[in-house]
Amino acid sequence: MEIQDINQNQEEDVPIPKIIGLTGGIGSGKTSVAKLLEEKGFPVYYSDDEAKNIVNKDLALKEKIIELLGKEAYVNGIYNRRYVAEKVFNNSELLEQLNHLIHPAVKIDFENWINSQNSEFVFKETALLFELKLNQQCYKSLLITADDNLRIKRTMDRDDKTYREVEAVMQKQMSEKDKCKLADYIIYNNSDLESLRVATEAFVEELK
Repeated sequence: MEIQDINQNQEEDVPIPKIIGLTGGIGSGKTSVAKLLEEKGFPVYYSDDEAKNIVNKDLALKEKIIELLGKEAYVNGIYNRRYVAEKVFNNSELLEQLNHLIHPAVKIDFENWINSQNSEFVFKETALLFELKLNQQCYKSLLITADDNLRIKRTMDRDDKTYREVEAVMQKQMSEKDKCKLADYIIYNNSDLESLRVATEAFVEELK
């Protein structure tokens, strides 16, 4: 969705929200920042969570995913995330095809969501902001990052995964160095929640 597309769908006297892309790699703490932003009164669209809902409720999308990945992609009508993840993890072509099915559906859902917002700024949380070039459709981008070892430890504790499992996922993601080059704002989340809160508040003041 591009901002000029929203322009056509809203009344002239209704302000158009500015979209801030919120992203971060695994274990970075982007969800924690999203929650802090919500506490400040900013609407947040959780793209990754909404995608999980859409693959279960969009019947046409279900059929396309089953056609692409096989009937095992759903168990009793519920998206089989473990099977799908194993299927596409080492197959970049298959992953790209899956993304091309899911992301247009998420895009439409986001357009419907943003048309119901009246805040000056809204945040679009997504892990693949830069990978999918979604930052080009945003007013600004905010990257949450942290040292690799800390990100790995957080993810191990949260998801009960081994060091090697988390490291393998990180190696599939865009490097933090490359993300930092693309981001308009960066929050370094190498400390505790209170420090993250202070950094988030400082970002909000700078944004205003």
